[in-house]
Amino acid sequence: MAGERVDVLRLGYRLGRDPRITTHLALVGRALGANRFLLAGDEDPKMFENLDSVASRFGGGMECEHVNAPMGWLRRFVEEDAGDGSPGVAVHLTMYGEPFREAIPRIRRDRPMVIVVGGAKVPGDVFKYCQYNIAVGNQPHSEVAALALFLDAWYGDSGSVRTFDDARLIIEPSANGKRVRDLDQEEE
Repeated sequence: MAGERVDVLRLGYRLGRDPRITTHLALVGRALGANRFLLAGDEDPKMFENLDSVASRFGGGMECEHVNAPMGWLRRFVEEDAGDGSPGVAVHLTMYGEPFREAIPRIRRDRPMVIVVGGAKVPGDVFKYCQYNIAVGNQPHSEVAALALFLDAWYGDSGSVRTFDDARLIIEPSANGKRVRDLDQEEE
């Protein structure tokens, strides 16, 4: 996929409460085009191990990192350095934002972008630091759905079917049943 780097920053992760939904955020990000998954809140090395396990089987490894001070990280990302020496673009997914389909055409594509996905309580500074506070709907909904809809619209047709050269297991589309090719077994 062409374009600048896309990161997903998950705020407010709670180890005993959020592992499943946060894992799904990372998996959706990986499958639909994100390059990095940043976790703020409780540290969870096991989650990163699980994500590495998925990548080892289905390809497309994604960098994962724990962020200790997410508001400082976000401020530096948008004001100073997104990792390439210049400021980046921050998009906050919130049901209080402007409609995402209206915002996407205005979002810069020539700089690294971070998609900020909140947790239980989103600090007010997130709204201040993010250049775009956008919504996929203005009703309570899943942050996983919001990320999926945003990334699908961001990448358009090129993001819908993503393949990875380093995949060992390849799911073949089928209207009836499951078809999975295991390239390790085919080599024997």
